[in-house]
Amino acid sequence: MQPMRNIPARGGLNFDETPFLAIWEVTQSCDLACKHCRAAAQPLAHPDELTTAEGKALIDQIAEMRVPIFVFTGGDPLKRKDVFELVRYAADQGVKVAVTPSATPLLTREAMFRFKDAGLVRLGISLDGSTPLIHDAFRGLPGAWARTIQAIEWANEAGIPIQVHTTISRHNVHDLDNLCALFEKLAIVMWNVFFLVPVGRGQITDLLSGEEFEQVFGKIYELSQRVSFQIKTTEAMHYRRYLIQHNLEERRLGHGHPHGARRTEYEAGAAKDRSASVGYEAGAPTADAQTRNANWTTRRVNDGKGFLFVSHIGNVYPSGFLPIFAGNIRQQPLAEIYRNAPIFKALRNTTRLEGKCGACEFKEICGGSRARAYALTGDPLAQEPCCIYQPKNWDPELESQAEAYRQPIQQVDLVTL
Repeated sequence: MQPMRNIPARGGLNFDETPFLAIWEVTQSCDLACKHCRAAAQPLAHPDELTTAEGKALIDQIAEMRVPIFVFTGGDPLKRKDVFELVRYAADQGVKVAVTPSATPLLTREAMFRFKDAGLVRLGISLDGSTPLIHDAFRGLPGAWARTIQAIEWANEAGIPIQVHTTISRHNVHDLDNLCALFEKLAIVMWNVFFLVPVGRGQITDLLSGEEFEQVFGKIYELSQRVSFQIKTTEAMHYRRYLIQHNLEERRLGHGHPHGARRTEYEAGAAKDRSASVGYEAGAPTADAQTRNANWTTRRVNDGKGFLFVSHIGNVYPSGFLPIFAGNIRQQPLAEIYRNAPIFKALRNTTRLEGKCGACEFKEICGGSRARAYALTGDPLAQEPCCIYQPKNWDPELESQAEAYRQPIQQVDLVTL
């Protein structure tokens, strides 16, 4: 069967050719010791991390590919002395750069204004609890909460839009209402709710169950109706399915679609098409329905599908949480890796999805977390482990039978995909 070609997203972006979001891990060096850290960051920089010249060459490739959003992450980007130079260079090339620094003594008011002067378009910062007790325990450094609050205030002073990242796990799932109340006071523009993938220091014991995912989805939906900022989810692709189902149910009950989840990432740009669920009532989404709703810019983004990650030494992966090597920018152009690497092509081909995800009528807009599937099964195409939805065309009895015979895809096998 031939792979399905991705329908262009808003602005004609074709995920087979160009990612919507690219992330560069500019360094693994960081002074924090966060419990969930994907990178297992350490204080000292890797001796082979990309040089300033190589970083600029990467930025040139991002500009040539016309990637809408480019994020500098880490580790802590401020551990690189050339980070301001790199941000300025990107801005000069027309690349929109966001930076996600750590809340350490390096994140000063002066640094914030230097970011602004260099052309930074957004600052992302992590806040995992409404109180120092919750956040500092998670980040592994006393005073991290206070530094984070101060950094947000400095960013507002400098005129840099703020996006706050929160990793949801068992340690803070009870704190969402209090977090939102705090965010309202801090004047942020977006809340990125990240659902744990157990890699790096992330522990599987902190991972929520499928039922708990649904409960958090309900809470996010409720909060999105009354907050002043947008809400985005990461590694919770099935929230898109939840949102469609919920909106359909509201319409069937005659409640219309007045406010529900209007400020989530999936509907922030849908003011001209409030019937966001059109085409899904009958089951499988149609191409026409997808085209009509293509202004949901990030709706179809998934690991390797509209998304790529470049490590501190130039290795390219489908995401930072899906560590399957696709190539290195020191040996191959980034565009060639993204478009042609077997793992990227496999992840963009929804006919390759297994289990419930392969049978699901929502797979074109969801597809499940490929990173979480890989972390828990060793197979990046396995079904989403934390989704309880039963697709219309899926026989529950087949689930256990398929699991018994399914063999995890090993990295060495990906060359044949």
